[in-house]
Amino acid sequence: MHYEVEQKFALADPADMKARLSALGARAAGQCDQVDGYLSHPARDFSKTDEALRIRQVDGQALVTYKGPKIDRETKTRQEIELALPAGATTAADFGRLFAALGFAPAGEVRKHRRTFHLDWQGEAVEVALDEVAGLGHFVELEISASEGTLDAARSALAGLAARLELGTSERRSYLELLLGGATSVKPPSG
Repeated sequence: MHYEVEQKFALADPADMKARLSALGARAAGQCDQVDGYLSHPARDFSKTDEALRIRQVDGQALVTYKGPKIDRETKTRQEIELALPAGATTAADFGRLFAALGFAPAGEVRKHRRTFHLDWQGEAVEVALDEVAGLGHFVELEISASEGTLDAARSALAGLAARLELGTSERRSYLELLLGGATSVKPPSG
């Protein structure tokens, strides 16, 4: 089973974070605009089961992603199943219509500009994303893909990197939860 081990933090100064990442040897991997359309299940409340289903659009490519419930209290570790959809300008909308025909309904949308970096940290390949989220502000996400046998090492590496970057307390709510909860911004740590 594939797991996404993630921690997210509000940022006051994205340029400073980019400089800190560069000092640790992070390599820029590109940037893109993402539009995430979340769906609600016709028979269960994803906000109660802590699951998510989304269709993501990235530079003309579409992906459908299922995220299972978080499995610990410190990180956003959860099962993730992500499938690339066929290329095409209408693919995301076509899949949206398919899900609607099955009883799924739109639950919300998250728009963000993402700058991605790769960093080797404590033997783990970490993907770092600097996000500017419409309606919320700036964030940094630290993520490692792990199997069941490597979860503890991945969590430990993220905790060590977050401490090294002096990121403070992580934000466990998703961007969608923050937007639906009425957050107009999330306060980064001062310092």
